[in-house]
Amino acid sequence: MATINLTIDGQKVEVPAGSTILEAAQVLGIDIPTLCYHPDQSIKAVCRVCVVEVEGQRVLQPACAYPVSEGMEVRTNTARVRQARKTVVELMLAHHPQDCLQCERNLNCELQSLAHRLGLREVAFPYVERNLPLDELSPSVMRDPNKCINCRRCVTVCHEIQGVGMLDSVNRGFETVVSAPFWRSLVELSCVNCGQCALVCPVGAISEKDDTALVWAALADSTKHVVVQTAPAIRVSIGEELGLPPGSRVTKRLTTALRRLGFDRVFDTDFSADLTILEEGSELLERLSTGGLLPMITSCSPGWIKFIEHYYPDLLGHLSTCKSPQQMFGALTKTYYAEKAGINPEDIVMVSIMPCTAKKFEAGRPEMTDSGYADVDIVLTTRELGRMLREAGIDLMDLSEEEYDAPLGISTGAGAIFAATGGVMEAALRTVYELVTGTELANLDFEDVRGLEGIKAATVTLPLQEAAVTQDGTVPKPETMEVKVAVAHSLKHARTLLEKIKAKEADFHFLEVMCCPGGCIGGGGQPIPTTNVERQARIQAIYEEDAGMPLRKSHENPAVQTLYEEFLGKPLGKKSHELLHTHYQAREKF
Repeated sequence: MATINLTIDGQKVEVPAGSTILEAAQVLGIDIPTLCYHPDQSIKAVCRVCVVEVEGQRVLQPACAYPVSEGMEVRTNTARVRQARKTVVELMLAHHPQDCLQCERNLNCELQSLAHRLGLREVAFPYVERNLPLDELSPSVMRDPNKCINCRRCVTVCHEIQGVGMLDSVNRGFETVVSAPFWRSLVELSCVNCGQCALVCPVGAISEKDDTALVWAALADSTKHVVVQTAPAIRVSIGEELGLPPGSRVTKRLTTALRRLGFDRVFDTDFSADLTILEEGSELLERLSTGGLLPMITSCSPGWIKFIEHYYPDLLGHLSTCKSPQQMFGALTKTYYAEKAGINPEDIVMVSIMPCTAKKFEAGRPEMTDSGYADVDIVLTTRELGRMLREAGIDLMDLSEEEYDAPLGISTGAGAIFAATGGVMEAALRTVYELVTGTELANLDFEDVRGLEGIKAATVTLPLQEAAVTQDGTVPKPETMEVKVAVAHSLKHARTLLEKIKAKEADFHFLEVMCCPGGCIGGGGQPIPTTNVERQARIQAIYEEDAGMPLRKSHENPAVQTLYEEFLGKPLGKKSHELLHTHYQAREKF
């Protein structure tokens, strides 16, 4: 590989050809401030916060976009550079609301941090109030365009990573702002509620819809029995939200913290993830044996579901009819648990802690009321739970470790790995293999479906019968079934797979699609920042969680087995269909 030698602030460095000044500076440990730059996105170079002096260049150059060249000399900390950066930030602050203390991004705002770093104590330009209307109609995310600094991170993630394109820059000059088409609310458009825009926003211009007040009110109501479920991804991300390193595993401290908040029962969504595998795996086997519509596609991710409803309604038949684990759990809480506990379902408040903003939308879908009540009443993101724990003065590391409540808190490692891209597929394969073959898997780790590659494919060979020795002493080759599977995360990659299906270029039996990059560990409600560095740390922690579990296969979950014996009957049975399965609808594309 060709390399380039250059000097930055008097230090010599050698980097690969094609590197930017920013990347070269990072090799030396020189921290050049940035704002529009994001390590997982294409270069925008619109904010000019990262400007540096390049020998021979008349004007300052953006370090994030300027390519290195042989013998280049760069200075990152001259008086001219510092003043230019201050002026850029002052101009942003002159158009930015001065409500930092009330903003949810207070103390975690990149603009605020940058102003502090640059030593800004006053702004040389008069404040210009914009008075743009807020978009608060979506159940998942809200937008305050008055706080927008035009970094275009949200535009990039919506167009280039998710392939939805609901946000773009409009107007010119000082009037430039990011908006949805025709200034419409996101709830009126083909937005999928993924929240990736909120995850990359450096300020408080886009955020999740805050429902913490609803939970506080429920906890204070003595007439209500408040139950909480925690998604698999929460155990490796809530610690990060509260200041611990990315990938910190705090599962049993999390249960203690939730009891301290006042929840009557603390349950684990991993339980219904295991249940999903039994239902979804059985559905796949039924389609394989009866010539049903293939490939079957997972239905766990609500952002993905809304995407296919809008953009590929002709492929809705490929979706599994299973509800997501969140909704399955809610339906069982209002029926099975209510019956066992002797509690009127009307008095139960089902709260979900999810890494996902789209789960808020999913909970409000009219289809999710098969128990006679809303399956799930309130959904909080990881960030919202973090705010509640901070408000209550609860420090995870000061807490003892406690188990989830039985019976809906018993789970397996297969349920835990739902958090990572490829996890649903791997959990399904562990169960399907053993259900079909009647033999125990020697190796439970399906490495081919793991990792952050956008699309992963694998073929699993299932032996359908034991080989038997014939009269002449030969051993016939056993009958086998080859199951071809694929995994995609982020909607851009999902689109690629769906286009192949439509063109009959894809020969798969089973597809896992997760809306967000990295799967649920990279959901729109996760701690900020979330980059591939944080995603990888969380994924590693999830697989460590799985490896340390006494049970690692969904069909071995004793609480799930009891559930079928006492209540559901069998997978795909009448009651299972009534409570755990649903249908989806075509939506207009706009």
